[in-house]
Amino acid sequence: MQKIIILDFGSQTTQLIGRRVRELGTFCEILPFDRFPHGDPDVIGVILSGSPLSVYAPDALLPDLSGVFDRYPVLGICYGAQLISHIHGGKVENSGSREYGRALLSFVDRNCELFGGIAAGSQVWMSHGDSITALPEGFRLAASTDSVRNAAFWNPERRIWGVQFHPEVAHTTQGKQLLEHFVVDICRSRREWSSDSFVETTVRDLRAEIGDGKVILGLSGGVDSTVAAVLLNKAVGSNLTGIFVNHGLLRKHEFENVLADYHRLGLNVRGVDASSIFLNALDGVEDPEQKRRIIGRLFVEVFEAEAAKIPGVGFLAQGTIYPDRIESRNITGKVIKSHHNVGGLPEHLKLKLCEPLKWLFKDEVRSVGLSLGIPEHMLFRHPFPGPGLAVRILGAITPEKVRILQDVDDIFIRSLREEGLYGDIWQAGAILLPVRTVGVMGDERTYDYAVVLRAVTSSDAMTADWAFLPEGYLRRLSNEIINKVRGVNRVCYDISSKPPSTIEWE
Repeated sequence: MQKIIILDFGSQTTQLIGRRVRELGTFCEILPFDRFPHGDPDVIGVILSGSPLSVYAPDALLPDLSGVFDRYPVLGICYGAQLISHIHGGKVENSGSREYGRALLSFVDRNCELFGGIAAGSQVWMSHGDSITALPEGFRLAASTDSVRNAAFWNPERRIWGVQFHPEVAHTTQGKQLLEHFVVDICRSRREWSSDSFVETTVRDLRAEIGDGKVILGLSGGVDSTVAAVLLNKAVGSNLTGIFVNHGLLRKHEFENVLADYHRLGLNVRGVDASSIFLNALDGVEDPEQKRRIIGRLFVEVFEAEAAKIPGVGFLAQGTIYPDRIESRNITGKVIKSHHNVGGLPEHLKLKLCEPLKWLFKDEVRSVGLSLGIPEHMLFRHPFPGPGLAVRILGAITPEKVRILQDVDDIFIRSLREEGLYGDIWQAGAILLPVRTVGVMGDERTYDYAVVLRAVTSSDAMTADWAFLPEGYLRRLSNEIINKVRGVNRVCYDISSKPPSTIEWE
């Protein structure tokens, strides 16, 4: 299958470039800046990402790209454009101030095929501290803004293009059109990538990889593990056994409801209710990181004990997706985020790792799920933390606090669905505060817990805004929670965005 190679120089938006290329029906692979796959016959073009570094700095990332230029069409974005200029003898200098935010193209070369149909006045998004002050010999100006003369350039004979702005972000209004010109018109992509084609080829590959072997898969009820399970079930059927562990900190009735969903999908799943084990181990624990460590350790122990009851298992499947692997990689000396399912298996398991979703972005996982016939309520459910309500109960965990938070959360999530608000929100949940407040109910004084409701909108969870919920809805919701949940007499709503806050409180 044809592919675009995206060389990653450490930009926070590299994944966005990949997602945009996939949206154009073209497979792409994101690789570290110095890991170009020379000799891969499927490569049709190369994109160089942005970076927080400077091309002239001592720690600059300056790979040898001599085998890339003149062999493939190349598009440099931000740092990638500066790198092209720097390598070919142009001049890159500190601009004196960070050029960040929206800008309008004041000039566009109509002869540059990258800008076909994109005229002066189109909005682009800048995010850089360096500027290309002189183009290399043989390169032509393609676009300018009022403050950035060399906003884009090209060398048509050598099939090299560079843009100082970021076409992958939504704020560049015709960015997808620009990328389409590069991927489809310039690189001649046949647009072979789709959810249906992925299912067909992956099922075939899984059957070849696993054969008659047996596979175990840890299930959480989340999107990734669910899609992985259905995909594997399509490939190996009853040779797959899913293990769904209830650590006692799931949402109200979630253990029973998710198991029922799995069985309706025809999956072979074992439900393990280990809630008493987890809650006993968490008794009196207040530190959130200690909670996470205890839950992680016990989950592995319970999972391994259940897996040992299944004879002849040779594979452990995981719902690892492409962003997990990218974020766990070190490009500029910093890891964006470490993921528990990246980095190999414990040696004592003696199992082969199977990751059927390892090339997919989150939106592609959902698309594949739809093509597999998975119900929308399973594919588009809000994210839920692995430790569950443990990180939404601030302070020590008790069965009574779990009961209170489950009841509050159940009312909150159900009401969002009933009001038609659920689909507009990225993530919602309730937090139980470790404080009691005075209240009055009837003629009696109460001294009960305060809860906080949290709802945010986002596209990728890297940034998030608090959701503006209607005043009347919040009033009705608060009344219902206080009237129906024993132990709560105060409801608050979190109006903090990320950054500076985080989505979860712990």
